[in-house]
Formats: sequence, C-alpha cells, structure tokens
Amino acid sequence: MNTAQFTAETISDGIRERDFTVGDVTGVLWSPAHDPASSIPGTPPSQAAPGSAEDTPERTPLILLGHGGGNHRKAPAMSGRAERLVAAGFSAVSIDAPGHGGRPRTAHDEREIAEMTRLMAAGEPVGPVVGRYNAHLAERAVPEWQATLDALLELPEFGADTPVGYFGLNMGTAIGMPLTVAEPRISAAVFGLFWPDLVAGLARRITIPIEFALQWDDEHIPRDAGLALFDAFASAEKTLHANAGRHKELPRFEADSAVRFFARHLLGRTAVTPAPTPAETAAAIVTATATATA
Repeated sequence: MNTAQFTAETISDGIRERDFTVGDVTGVLWSPAHDPASSIPGTPPSQAAPGSAEDTPERTPLILLGHGGGNHRKAPAMSGRAERLVAAGFSAVSIDAPGHGGRPRTAHDEREIAEMTRLMAAGEPVGPVVGRYNAHLAERAVPEWQATLDALLELPEFGADTPVGYFGLNMGTAIGMPLTVAEPRISAAVFGLFWPDLVAGLARRITIPIEFALQWDDEHIPRDAGLALFDAFASAEKTLHANAGRHKELPRFEADSAVRFFARHLLGRTAVTPAPTPAETAAAIVTATATATA
C-alpha cells in the first residue's frame, strides 16, 4: 500500500503547503487552509472535535501538476498554478520527475541532457532527442504518479471518488499523456507545447475533455506539428489555445483559462480568476480558440 509521509508544512495566505514523500518520490500538496492544525507529527492537534465539520476539511477536486524539463515540483510555474487552483476551490499536487529536483540522475539522464544541450547550443533541431528522452522519463514517472495518487486519495480530505485532473506542458505533456491513458481517474486535462512524433498514438486513445496550448511562433515545435498533435486527440470536447510568441512566451493568463476549464469539468461551475496584469493586457497576443468534435 502506498502511503504519503508528510515532512514539512506551511500555511500562508489561505494556502496549506505540505511536502511529502511516497517511497523515493518527493512531492508537494497545496490545499485550502481550512484548519490550521498540522499533519506533521509533534505539532499541536486540532481543537475541533474528531469527526466534526471543523475537524474534517471540505473535499476538493485534485489537480496533478506536471512540471517541465529541467524544473522541479516547486518551480514558479507550479506554485503559481497551484495558488490559482486553490483560490478557485481545488487542491493541487506536484512531484519531482525522475532526475529532477533533488532526485539523482542516471548515466542515461546525463547523456541525454548533454545531447540536448549540445543541439540547442548549435541551433539544431532538438525535438527528436527531447521526445525520446521524455518518453524514457514517462516510463518511470507514470507508475510514480499512480502511486502518489493512490496515497493521496487515502487521506481523509480526499477519497476514492475525488474528481482528478491533470495540468502539464512541455515535458509535463510527455508524461501526462501516457498517464492519462493509463489512469481512468483523470477526467479532464490541459496539455500543450510538445511534438507529435512519439505521442500522437497516445492522443488517439485520449477521449476526456482537454485544453491544448500552442505557441504560434514556437522556434522548437513547428506550427504544423503542434496542430497535428491537437488534431490527433480523440476527445469529443477539445479546445485549442494558440498564442503569438515563442516557445517560452506562453501568456500567464493561460493558467487562469486552465482553472476555468477545470472548474467547468470538475466543479460544474465557472471559476472566478484574477484579472490579467497590465503587462499581460498590453501584450500583443492573438488567441485562436477552436472546439472540434472527433
């Protein structure tokens, strides 16, 4: 049986952040701070009566956050998305992918990373190596995500019937797509910014609602390749968000769009999300949204 061992906890601005491990995997869980009581051994217990409404946190849907290549579970993109999700009534969890964060790299990891670095420095196409390496990581990461989900759904604040979504771009998509195929508990997902070569077959097996992000001027992923991957999804409900800009220039307001997407499908309502910053509003962004029925 997989068990989450909580190792640290903080509460700030209405968000409860807990570090944990499941086996050798390091993760972080963000949730609404309903009760200031800590889950860490040795800290003061809640003053609420066991089993009372005050003692049992309100159950929230759970969003799995997959980080990008070279990042980690607490990267700014992960914590920023988690803050938006918690504010809208969700909990969110992120784990370090193999060879990322504080997790050791294998000799294979080192070789692939060195090759990607060489290609990017030379201005050569990096997609084939990224796809190959990310597929290798996904083989290791998918069982880890499933073990993490098993462990978290055993917690009193969740349960076997907790709605689950997945949100991951770049490498987060490369890992999230095979996870979604393998994991029936995921019922809505946000993907994007990835090549179709090794994952188009997986896309044809995904039928849950998806939102897909694409950068129109991506210097790494040709526009036609991004559109081909979106087209491959077998989902009856799928939405394409295409924004002007290069690979790393995805507008921050797309995180708010993802929150609204999950609210529609996992909460059954429209989420209220923060307004774009002045810089985001002033940016020259072309957004094309298309809904297709497979």
